[in-house]
Amino acid sequence: MIKFIQISQIVLSVLLILSIILQNRGTGLGGAFGGEANVFRSKRGIEKFLFWTSIVVGILFVGISIFNLIYLTR
Repeated sequence: MIKFIQISQIVLSVLLILSIILQNRGTGLGGAFGGEANVFRSKRGIEKFLFWTSIVVGILFVGISIFNLIYLTR
């Protein structure tokens, strides 16, 4: 059980990192130096999927981390 939790934490952390990096891929370096124009638009397609995937994976990662902290470190 402990190995499963640890492996799932590693997998979820890699998925979370990838989903966040893929969201920022099309922005370029302009946003890093303050040259980005703020245009508000709705998310569509793969952008919306990555957005919701990162939220779900983040919640799962935090939940498993809390479970590991409370129940498996006794």
